[in-house]
Amino acid sequence: MNAKLILKTVFLIVMLLLLVLIGLYNKDSVPFILPPLLTKSIKLPAAIMYFAFFAIGVLTGTILGAGRGKKGSGGAAKPAGR
Repeated sequence: MNAKLILKTVFLIVMLLLLVLIGLYNKDSVPFILPPLLTKSIKLPAAIMYFAFFAIGVLTGTILGAGRGKKGSGGAAKPAGR
């Protein structure tokens, strides 16, 4: 198995564990204020906000990293069977 894939999997598991721990210990509600986009403040538990910001970061990274295909000479893709 690829060492890079194992390292990424371990990192993902650690991040998910961190999200679970944050959810367990941060139950107080906090206000979120963003005047250009929201007209009134949103009051949610801190853990939910942390998860939302984490999800937005993952989605942003996925979108920015998408489409980085390997460019070979000639630009044609190799058939899957060879």
